[in-house]
Amino acid sequence: MALISTCRCSGRLLTRRFSGAARRGVRPGGEELSRLRLDDLPTTPRSEGRLELLFGLSPCLLALQAARRRVARLLLQAGRSGLQGERAELLRVAEARDIPVLRPRRKQLDALCRYQVHQGVCMEASPLQPLPWTESREARPGDDPQQLWLVLQGLQDPRNLGAVLRSAHFLGVDKVITSRRNSCPLTPVVSKASAGAMEVMDVFSTDDLAGFIQAKARQGWLVVGTVGCPGPETSPSSEIPVTSCLEFPWDRPTLLVLGNEGSGLSREVQASCQLLLTILPGRQLPPGFESLNVSVAAGILLHSICSQRKGFPAERKRGQLLQDPQEPSAMSKGPRVAQHPGLSSGSEKERQDGG
Repeated sequence: MALISTCRCSGRLLTRRFSGAARRGVRPGGEELSRLRLDDLPTTPRSEGRLELLFGLSPCLLALQAARRRVARLLLQAGRSGLQGERAELLRVAEARDIPVLRPRRKQLDALCRYQVHQGVCMEASPLQPLPWTESREARPGDDPQQLWLVLQGLQDPRNLGAVLRSAHFLGVDKVITSRRNSCPLTPVVSKASAGAMEVMDVFSTDDLAGFIQAKARQGWLVVGTVGCPGPETSPSSEIPVTSCLEFPWDRPTLLVLGNEGSGLSREVQASCQLLLTILPGRQLPPGFESLNVSVAAGILLHSICSQRKGFPAERKRGQLLQDPQEPSAMSKGPRVAQHPGLSSGSEKERQDGG
């Protein structure tokens, strides 16, 4: 990715440099999605001096605050009437770290970001890599009976991976482990789809996912796989029980394993599972419609499990949600739904993160 020149004519240079890509009709995420191969995604070595373009308000702000990336420069869209809120915080943190700040025009940012939704904020920074899993990072089941680690096998779509990471961080997953083979790297599109959660959470990877899972099972962890609606093809061995996620009791340290968007879990990984969770549909479904998008399924499964955690907000406030003491007839009108402060549909935060 080309860097931005700091000379006074940088705007003209940017316009000429990227106008060809714009005329060819480059689509958002096209470059990253075109690099994804369904059969294999070997890790590409990155030189320490290589930079990538991070975009979006939350990803850039959280990346600056986490200070895990080497940042070359921050780009804030020119023409806005003053910098307030998170944009002002971006500028403050950048100045505190002596990071150069440029103010290009909207068209220049659009071209530089290949027409992604950048929210007027971009940042040239070093890439993030998954942390290699080692035995020194082990945690014993006895440390906490309600540990939940999310294991991802072969997720290839960057937006799916980002959405899964966002749900995992929001709901309190303790660790995320990915397979190094066939998995999407931690790209700027993943960071944007995660609303910046990727910038602040540790994501680990392993070359031997099946071996990792089997080792954890020997240590006493419960290994729970995920499948679509129960059917003859769900469990080839017919020895692994399948249960609804709503009936799963979380009473011991658990690995929740999610598979590839198309093929699901590999046979080797599924054979290592002690239980398979499924999400039951609310109606009769036509053939070929028996499963959900992996990021949607991840959110449902994680909430179903994590809501059993002691001290989870849903447990503390369940009585308040069902009936407002100021409205005695609330039950007759149906349960009231309380919005989480960060999920208000009218909040500036959600509008900026794109929902």
